[in-house]
Amino acid sequence: MVKHNNVIPGQHFHKDWAKRVKTWFGQPIQKKIRRDLRKEKAAKNAPRPSSGSLRPLVHCPTQKYNSKVKLGRGFTLEELKAAGINRKFAQTVGIAVDHRRTNKCEESLSTNVDRLKSYKARLVIFPRRAGVFKNGDSSA
Repeated sequence: MVKHNNVIPGQHFHKDWAKRVKTWFGQPIQKKIRRDLRKEKAAKNAPRPSSGSLRPLVHCPTQKYNSKVKLGRGFTLEELKAAGINRKFAQTVGIAVDHRRTNKCEESLSTNVDRLKSYKARLVIFPRRAGVFKNGDSSA
């Protein structure tokens, strides 16, 4: 039995260090793998936007950050109405909707309405059944 706080003789504490140490040697290749997978997914979902749903531009809260503009959760019902888009239809064509958000100023309302209108102009809707075209479907 060892007594007192002495040096342990003949220690071998460097054996099997890899079991106890977390290394990040695979980080660069994992980054490349994730990037390639994102490209593959974007190609697979071809006409659809790869960045997810269309989201509104909103201002951050508080005086410190209110000059910063970021992407919000979803468009207000007022913005959708001004753009002439139905709420249920918006969710089916990749437009995020947030029924709780309200418009505080006319400028942000108009920017988001313009955003919706430009998206709607670029939108291509394929018919569900071949040869049967509904209002708003593309003929191509």
